[in-house]
Amino acid sequence: MDYCRKLLPRFGALALALALPCLAKAEKLDLDRTDPVPANQPIPVMDFFRPEILKNPTVNLAGTHVAAIVAADQDHTSLMVYDLKTQKIESYSSRGDSDVTIVQWLTDDLLTFTINYQKGGNYVFCAGHPGILGQSYPLLQNVTGALIVVPPNDRTHPLASVGPHTSNTGQYGEVMTLDAELNRGALLDLSGNGALVGGQALADVEEANLHHIAARHPVMETPNGFDLGYWATKEGKLAFAVSSTNGVLTLQRLEGDKWVKCPENLDEMDVIESGDNPGEIIVLGQRSEGKHRPLEILNAADGVSHGNLLEDPHYDFDGRLYRDPVSRTILGAFYDRAIPTVVWFDEGMKKLQSSLEKLPVFKGLVVRILGNNADRSGILIEAFSDTHPSGYFWADLKTKSFGPIKNSRPWIDPARMQPMSMIKYKTRDGHALDAYFTLPAGASKQNPSPLVVLPPTWYQINRTTWGFDPEVQFFVSRGYAVLQPNHRGSAGYTGMFPTADEWDFRKMYEDVTDATKTFLALGFADRSRVAIVGTSFGGFLALSGAAYEPGLYQCAVAISPAALDLAKYIQENKYNQYSDSTYSRLVYKLGDPKADAAKFDALSPLRHAEQIQAAVLICTGEYDPTFVTKEAKELVSIAKKNRATSDTIYFLNEAGGVRHLANKVELYSKIDAFLAQNLGRAPAPAGTP
Repeated sequence: MDYCRKLLPRFGALALALALPCLAKAEKLDLDRTDPVPANQPIPVMDFFRPEILKNPTVNLAGTHVAAIVAADQDHTSLMVYDLKTQKIESYSSRGDSDVTIVQWLTDDLLTFTINYQKGGNYVFCAGHPGILGQSYPLLQNVTGALIVVPPNDRTHPLASVGPHTSNTGQYGEVMTLDAELNRGALLDLSGNGALVGGQALADVEEANLHHIAARHPVMETPNGFDLGYWATKEGKLAFAVSSTNGVLTLQRLEGDKWVKCPENLDEMDVIESGDNPGEIIVLGQRSEGKHRPLEILNAADGVSHGNLLEDPHYDFDGRLYRDPVSRTILGAFYDRAIPTVVWFDEGMKKLQSSLEKLPVFKGLVVRILGNNADRSGILIEAFSDTHPSGYFWADLKTKSFGPIKNSRPWIDPARMQPMSMIKYKTRDGHALDAYFTLPAGASKQNPSPLVVLPPTWYQINRTTWGFDPEVQFFVSRGYAVLQPNHRGSAGYTGMFPTADEWDFRKMYEDVTDATKTFLALGFADRSRVAIVGTSFGGFLALSGAAYEPGLYQCAVAISPAALDLAKYIQENKYNQYSDSTYSRLVYKLGDPKADAAKFDALSPLRHAEQIQAAVLICTGEYDPTFVTKEAKELVSIAKKNRATSDTIYFLNEAGGVRHLANKVELYSKIDAFLAQNLGRAPAPAGTP
């Protein structure tokens, strides 16, 4: 039984019906069903990959309303506002291939949200009032960017960064103060299923935008460079930025109306947030004798340390800080280690966390406080585990009442999910890293299953940790054990290795190899039936494994691989060097391919494709770089000489992976068939295909 259903629904369940059209395609995928399929039936592919019914909830300061992103149909998301007292639901959706992606409360009765087109690209920044969401209006249209901060003493004037080369900016990016209360100049009808930006003349869009720009902040002019991020002080004033010039990252601080370079070496540290005091910046600190890197407070102007905010003896910090919604004072930090962890610097929040974790309903779950109202009498809570998708709850400390808001994936039966375990494996240079494994029902040393290795999708910016992973549970439901190895490029480990190892892709693939061999030695998986599957950088590692370890993997699947020929990848990015920082950063960190051809040859699986003995399947999308799709076909053509079952898949309207549900269901169905053809299955437990 769903663990949310064990609780009295004090505030009721949030209905799926959000006054959205029900298309035939959605009916075919059975999106109206929100209950798990019966235990004697196979779990459909769709159930693992359909959008969460609710995510990223946030509460207003009064504690009267929760706003969240909710599933609209098979591919899209909408905005929902839930009145905690009346239990009424109000929704807002946009038309076309668009999604509501981020929501932020400004005041108790005003919020901002962004609309994203085609799973990427340009945005519309909007504002709306609960009760009349249908009359929401655009603040900025046809832009890229992000909300930086809601000033605590001027909440209707948030700061937003806007990318360069739009209708609002010139060569450089810019920070603007928006007037969220103004409604004149809103030329588009965004109400209900109103039209999206696209058909309107650019001049009209720019004219509409001007009505909501209250102030423009000093531009950080970086010739042949880029602005990568901005931070504001606790009081909500623009203070810091990171720029990239010729691949070198620089911290800059705003002094008056000019940006001034700071002395911090961003090759050795990473900016996390601004501090609580003027002039302070919080960074992931420098390496020191192989120790893990702490969260350190620095005076940005001179780099002098003000001490450590958080120091974990086993992991670098990889997470985010929690600020009080009223004062913006830093109260705690969420970060990933062996399991997701929370540390509170505030005694009141520490006691509250302890009380929540003792509640029987949260036994075995990770509990996170996502938000609170102004006086901390109302608490928004997330709880999850390796077998339980995230569930959201509301606690009223004044009335001592508590209840569920919604389970994010009610169609998943936790009883049919398999638990995740962790092992430590040693790299060939002697360091111990984490790898997570999940076994299918019935797998044992006496009954070993085929194995799917899933390396992390990105490097440096994420790591695998303990928790619910729908891709993992999909493969496990089909009879495969799954291994998720972190490598030296995964977040949380950089303090253990030299700086250069953060860009040593060959060592990262070797780490994955070492983890795979360590797990195979345990005896739970059949070493003659091993596949490696990855997306983006994980796809690059999957193809590297196939090329450089021809006897280890029998299958390799790469979804939108980041690169197949690294030298070619760098050369192709050179054409965008004045609009994107990728080229200069790669050359700065990896060198010039023309000057060190042997190095790039060794890092490029395409150049070693003749060694591949595994069956290879590569998926690319319409908006992936053309050369990547071309190289995928070339690699598969070579691999086919050894394994005829190698092939490519191509999807329209996709890039950087597969995001549309129908395409995702088709892709994983084909991957499942591909693995079954080339690996065979373990004896299927009851209720699986």
